[in-house]
Order: sequence, then C-alpha cells, then structure tokens
Amino acid sequence: MNKVMQEDIKGIIKRDIKWEKLIGKTILITGATGMLGGYMLRTLVDLNKIEQYDMKLYALVRNPDKVPAELRDDIELIVQSVTEAIRADVIFDYVIHAASPASPLIMKEDPVGTIAANSLGAFYTLELAKQSNAEGYLFISSREIYGQPYENQTMFQENTYGLVDPLDPRSCYPEGKKAAETMCACYRQQYGLNAKIARLAHTFGPGMSIDDGRVQADFIKNVVNHQDIVLKSEGTAVRTYTYVSDAVAALFYILLNSDDLVYNIASEESTVSIRDLAQALVDAFPQRGLKLVFDIPTPDKNTGCAPFTLGILSSDKIRQLGWSPQYTLQEGLMRTVAFFEEN
Repeated sequence: MNKVMQEDIKGIIKRDIKWEKLIGKTILITGATGMLGGYMLRTLVDLNKIEQYDMKLYALVRNPDKVPAELRDDIELIVQSVTEAIRADVIFDYVIHAASPASPLIMKEDPVGTIAANSLGAFYTLELAKQSNAEGYLFISSREIYGQPYENQTMFQENTYGLVDPLDPRSCYPEGKKAAETMCACYRQQYGLNAKIARLAHTFGPGMSIDDGRVQADFIKNVVNHQDIVLKSEGTAVRTYTYVSDAVAALFYILLNSDDLVYNIASEESTVSIRDLAQALVDAFPQRGLKLVFDIPTPDKNTGCAPFTLGILSSDKIRQLGWSPQYTLQEGLMRTVAFFEEN
C-alpha cells in the first residue's frame, strides 16, 4: 500500500471509535473500489490483521479487476450492479452503501444510471439490511442534497435546506441522494432498522480519480504533471473541502458512535472559493513555479458540474461525537499530490 494511504489508515484506526462493535461481524460495503468505500474497506482489513477482529468482509463491485491485489485474499467479492437485487445468501451485521457515480462527466452522460445507483441502490441495500436484521446501515449522502441556499442562507444545519430543481437532469445526483435518504428514514421508522446518513462536503485525497472532471481533481492533476493550474470559470463558487481520512473517520463515528439519523461531515476551516483552492495548491508547491491560468469556455448549461455557488455545511453535530478534522486544506492537498507522485 502507498505510504500516504498507510499513514491515513493507521490514523483512522487510532481514533476514538467503538471498533469493538465489529468483532466477529459480517460487513458489506458497496462501491468498494471508490475512494470512500475503498478507504473503509482497507481500514477494516487492517483492523482485522492488527486486532484479530475476525470480521468477514464483503465488497460489492461491478468490476473485480479494480480491486487491489493486496486485498483480495482478505475479502469476499460480490460482482454485480447495485441497481439490482443483491445476490448473496449471507446474513450481514452491517451494510454500508457507498456506491455512487461522483464524476460530473458521468452525471452529464448517464443521468439515469446516476440516479439509479443512489435510489435503487439504497432500496436494495436497505432491503438486504432489513432481511439480515442488521445492527447498522450507513448511506453515504452528499452536500448536494441541500442545493442552492435561499437568500440570507449561508450555513446548512442538518434540518435546513435550499433549492434543487427536480427537472434539471443534473439533479440526478442530489435528487437520487434525497430519495435514498427518505428511504433510510422510512426503513428506520417502519422496520426499526438502525439506518444512518452521512452528508459529506467535497472530499479529496488518495483514491480519488484525477480524471473525473471535478475541479479539485483537475487542479491536482495539473500539479502532479507540473503544469499551470487552469480554471474554467472565474472560480467564485465557494466550497468546503475535507481530506479523505478525516471524512472516513467521520463515517465510522456515525456508523458506530452515533444514535441519530443524519450527520454532516465538513471541515469548515477548509472553506474556500474554487479560485482560492487553486491558489492554495500553487502556494503549497512554490518550487514548481506554477501559475493560475484562466481558460473560460463558452457557457454550457449541461457541464455535469454542480450548479450551486454557496452553501457551507455545519459540522457541529458530528463534533459532539468527538470527531474533528486532523488535516488542514494545504496539508491534505500536499498529501494527495504525494500519493499520486509515489504511484
């Protein structure tokens, strides 16, 4: 495993999380080759080796070739789409639904597949958790469910919402997440399922794809290739960024340390405009002499990128569980670049 990722996993395991709840348990993770699902899976594999927890780990993936070779002896694979009933004669103690397209390019080209992965995927994984009488279920949601803030709205608590246009095909992502969240609430009330929802701000780090079209991916790709950072807009939209190991630690806090239904995950300290994010990368590697370059194309309504220009998540609720981010924005960016350059 890459050195940066190894350090991240060790750091997650050292957090004050009730890991003992997982001893001897059978756990399913969908989207296990993605950044978040992959980090969660690696954490549990290492926990099994370090603490001898005797967990049985299952990974649901569409493409088994993407599963790292070093993990294959430690897990069982279920190869299928999450948009179909899950074909596994197994009783699961915990189900984690992390499968979802995250690339704007996919959302632009395949909005149907995007909404299906979240909504149908949630239904089939919730059904599996119900049939298993699972001890816990976690759905990985997104900051995008809040939409664009209304006037005088800047910070989103878990019970405040903005505007999402349901007739915009780009809403395939937030509306799919919203439908999945409602299903979690319904299964929790109707069947007593211990369902939890994690709403993540923008997350970056090792395991992300630097070719998926998101601005943080494009910028990091520029730095790795020693190229000037190219902005495709004025960069005024404001985002909150969370480093992947901080985000994954928060997911385990929610799964194992919490009682409530929904929690935001965000490092408010790392709230910047897109332009300032690019500048932070330039400042992190002064020896490379990089510059910001603007190459603003003709406006295209359907770029696949989120249309929201503002909306910061409050992490007050999850901080009450004992979680806090360990990495600053610049530290996270430097670790991410180091990861890709080592690879």
